[in-house]
Amino acid sequence: MIMYLLCIIVTSIKYPKLRFMNNNYSPQLNTAVNAALLAGKTIMRFYSRLENLRVMSKGHNDYVSEADHEAEKIILETLNKAYPQYKITAEESGSNNTQSEYEWFIDPLDGTTNFIHGIPQFAVSIGLCKDGVPILGVIYDPFKNELFCAEKGKGALMNDKKIRVANCSSMKSAVFGMGIPYRKKDHTSAYIETLRTLMDARVGSIRRLGAAALDMAYVASGRLDGFWEFNLKPWDIVAGSIIVLESGGHVSDLEDSEKYIKSGNILAANLNLHKDVIDKLKKDLQ
Repeated sequence: MIMYLLCIIVTSIKYPKLRFMNNNYSPQLNTAVNAALLAGKTIMRFYSRLENLRVMSKGHNDYVSEADHEAEKIILETLNKAYPQYKITAEESGSNNTQSEYEWFIDPLDGTTNFIHGIPQFAVSIGLCKDGVPILGVIYDPFKNELFCAEKGKGALMNDKKIRVANCSSMKSAVFGMGIPYRKKDHTSAYIETLRTLMDARVGSIRRLGAAALDMAYVASGRLDGFWEFNLKPWDIVAGSIIVLESGGHVSDLEDSEKYIKSGNILAANLNLHKDVIDKLKKDLQ
């Protein structure tokens, strides 16, 4: 088992400081983990008093809360302090003007709708790309205290235990996660046709859990056999994609290309199931 040190130093009730260090991690990953843990602590503080939470609408069925803003502020502070030369793109504040081969992608609270309704399925997601390619990812579920992380070429972990995708090879026994289009009518037709194809293939079960980052973490850890969704943003999928890849999974868009970060359309599964889904989609949607 990989050993790590986690020290908690309380300097104030509002902003406790956590210092995480794993000697097997790069400085970049240790920094991202620290940022996620700090953000998670703040998120849970808001979760304990949801009745007082301020929630704003960004658009149709698209919400942001003060928990999102506070968590993002903490993450930005942590990452900027350690790597001021890196570009950052965050869900709520957008991108800075830094030019760099490195770019952080941040979703401070993936699953905001779940969060504001008291459904304990939400997470912090922090990913890092180099020249547009994901090289590390952290997904932290503060409610369950589950930390998923990976670095390129080093495998994937959940709470310092190695994780692997499930070895399920049959569509008929597979459990898939997916997302339902909610921003007006974006990608509704494609979603319905994809769902029909998988149902016609008698896929074992389909789940809609409401937090794409956690869905991908669940694929990486074998809890789900696969996941697909349309029209996601880079901050939704950068961290999850590298964690799936490092756990032995395969990630592409629904046309089997590697342009999923650009398109926002993603399919993640083990190699056998991934190929089966792609083959069926090509056959039925051509």
